Amino acid sequence: MVQTGYMTDLIGDRAVAAVTDYARSPAPFFLSVHFNAPHWPWEAVDDQAESERLRTRSLQHYDGGSQKTYRSMIERMDMQVGRVLHALDQAGVADNTIIVFTSDNGGERFSNTWPFTGRKTELLEGGLRVPMIVRWPARLPQGTVSEQVGISMDWLPTLLAAAGGAPDPAYPADGMNLLPHLAGGTPPVPRRLFWRYKANHQRAARNGSWKILKIADNSFLFNVVEDPMERANLRERHADIYDRLVTEWDDWNQGMLPEVRESFTEGFTAARLADHIGAKQVSMEPDPGWPKASR
Repeated sequence: MVQTGYMTDLIGDRAVAAVTDYARSPAPFFLSVHFNAPHWPWEAVDDQAESERLRTRSLQHYDGGSQKTYRSMIERMDMQVGRVLHALDQAGVADNTIIVFTSDNGGERFSNTWPFTGRKTELLEGGLRVPMIVRWPARLPQGTVSEQVGISMDWLPTLLAAAGGAPDPAYPADGMNLLPHLAGGTPPVPRRLFWRYKANHQRAARNGSWKILKIADNSFLFNVVEDPMERANLRERHADIYDRLVTEWDDWNQGMLPEVRESFTEGFTAARLADHIGAKQVSMEPDPGWPKASR
């Protein structure tokens, strides 16, 4: 089937139709709606000329887009999200439907990730932090903010718990059930979270307020609660914490698939983004490992 139109609108149309269809049955349903906006190709709803220009070029273009286009793309996505919510209201199932609005990575080229630094393809906080908005009128209080640190993999055990289930003990989930924290009354618990990204040999780990970060040959220790911009490198002042988190990351990494030269990765270079001074083409060579803290 071939459809012509603005992709964000087409996805919204399909989502509304699916909600309307599923809601006719008393059975529960699950719908995962992945809007590609705001994302390259950088095209607003009326940018047909730009669409034609890119027809014979790479959609991952670096010679187009603007904050105005970015804002227009977000507004169009927001409108389609509203249509999906309205469809749930019209079907009479909104009160007992869980809505999760989130993203798969931090901001793209035209986004403002304040008060963080970094963006997509980077393990700085601006590349890791994403919105997480949850609505479930029948069970969750409205207008509240949770201080619990969460990660995308938490949604599997959380949604299973909401449906009265749990992960198979033989295949435990990597995440945790956030439902008690979202419902209120359960204080936040410290988390140990780990990341790696092949481009520029990036590694990161967070334990409570502390975060270690490695980019190329440089490594850092930050208190990301007190210093969300990641400016004060405490690696030497708290070498014991740095070394402990490096050991924790290495232990976690032993259970992951090895990085191989042939696997895909990508990162921004100085030739693509002017503010990435000195950033070179991604190396496919193996990671030399974490630098040691001096004592």
